[in-house]
Amino acid sequence: MKKSRLVIPVGFICLILQIVGFAPLRSLYAQTSQARIKIDIERKVGEIDKMIYGNFVEHLGRCIYGGLYEPGSPLSDKNGFRKDVIQATKELNVSIVRWPGGNFVSGYHWEDGVGPKEKRPVRMDLAWGYRENNSFGTDEYIDWCREAKVEPYFCVNLGTGTMDEARNWVEYCNIENGTSYSDLRVKNGHKLPHKVIYWGLGNEMDGSWQMGHKNAEDYGKFALETAKLMKGTDKNIKLVASGSSNYGGDWINWNRTILDYLKDQVDYISLHNYTGNRDDNYYEYMASTGFTEEAIKITEGIIHAALSKAHRKKPIYIAFDEYNVWYRAKGEEGNEEIYNLEDALVVATYLNIFVRNANIVKMANMAQLVNVIAPIFTTRQGSWYQTIFYPLSLFANNCNGEALQTFVESPVYQLKGKETPYLDVSSAYNKEKSEIILNVVNRDKDSAIITEILSQYGTFDGKAAIYEVNAKEIKDQNSADRQLVKTKQSTLNVNGQKFTYQFPAHSFTMITIPIKLN
Repeated sequence: MKKSRLVIPVGFICLILQIVGFAPLRSLYAQTSQARIKIDIERKVGEIDKMIYGNFVEHLGRCIYGGLYEPGSPLSDKNGFRKDVIQATKELNVSIVRWPGGNFVSGYHWEDGVGPKEKRPVRMDLAWGYRENNSFGTDEYIDWCREAKVEPYFCVNLGTGTMDEARNWVEYCNIENGTSYSDLRVKNGHKLPHKVIYWGLGNEMDGSWQMGHKNAEDYGKFALETAKLMKGTDKNIKLVASGSSNYGGDWINWNRTILDYLKDQVDYISLHNYTGNRDDNYYEYMASTGFTEEAIKITEGIIHAALSKAHRKKPIYIAFDEYNVWYRAKGEEGNEEIYNLEDALVVATYLNIFVRNANIVKMANMAQLVNVIAPIFTTRQGSWYQTIFYPLSLFANNCNGEALQTFVESPVYQLKGKETPYLDVSSAYNKEKSEIILNVVNRDKDSAIITEILSQYGTFDGKAAIYEVNAKEIKDQNSADRQLVKTKQSTLNVNGQKFTYQFPAHSFTMITIPIKLN
């Protein structure tokens, strides 16, 4: 008679040994867990607008002076623009750049920054406590945008500025000639109009920190009349309302009130959000962007409610025109944040959120581009890339097409009574390339997650490209001397309707997967 054998699963044995404290097997048991991702290219969210890969530059610290613009440097061109910064901007595939602020704009008067430089006044900047010599103004900024191949996005002063000042700026930039301000532009050496399409109606006007801070009613009335004058000057421009960034106040009512006033004039409402890890709590930090998605969903509902009462037929979108990690360096430190791997993972999560909400988020601007809380850092000798450069570059250069609804079954961790999935995921379908783009942040600090990836429409077919942003330690940083955090690339042959991939601990991974339709 054949003896029967008792079969005990290896996982059960590891679990028992883990409980009794056998360390080597405890580590083996803890190193992986299981997840599933299902993708269906017919379940489309919306077209991914290239402008979600935008950026922002402000007259703050070394962002403009010593960043974009450094006359006399051997690294600068004849216009004083840093050539290495322009090249890095192109590598990031930046689509649109917001200027001149930020808090700075609420005390900025654009006429100070045009005409002969030797005649431009030096002003006190009350936002950041610097002296502004105005050597970099409207025409310099436009020239920089043209060299960097980015779309300009101006923000007007609705703090200490006037309606006429905003209207006149549009005239200076966009009218061909034959008027006072268009002729002034021609006199200043720019015969052709700048054709600036995107204009923000002030910055963070609900914040008590803002020069010229207003309540919702006062801002709504002022912005409405300003919008009328600006669009009367050039009907082709697109306007961005200053949505709430004061989340300690009644931010929902602010957005609702200003859209009641501006629903027939604006094309976007702005949202801002910064996050950080002040308490050095890794898992809490990894979940800190949850509010960003919540704010987007709530504001989307407010937009739909406002449009139900509007005369216009065109939609209003969200411009998330300031976001980043910012908590270490402020004020005297020069706002020059040095980023590590965990910061890069949070930036990748922001980008996942924008892709997941591609139907309503049609612009996003990382704050800022150079030196000040930035992916690009300059020295007198050259420039180098911070950790956050790499996820931003991967998204901007690869994640295009239609955003998809993605089913994710992931292990979770408990945080303040709420479950947070270890895997944060977005996906897209690029019809032109016949490929799926899958973006995955594994928030698990210690464990890889083995994941079954399934296609519910079409089959995977060919060589997938894998891009991984990771490092040995979550606190690893980059510097001018070494790049501890960067993108590593590999390939994987995939065929059929599913394959398995192990997402490493504390990583961001993008996989571009060829797909063959049935």
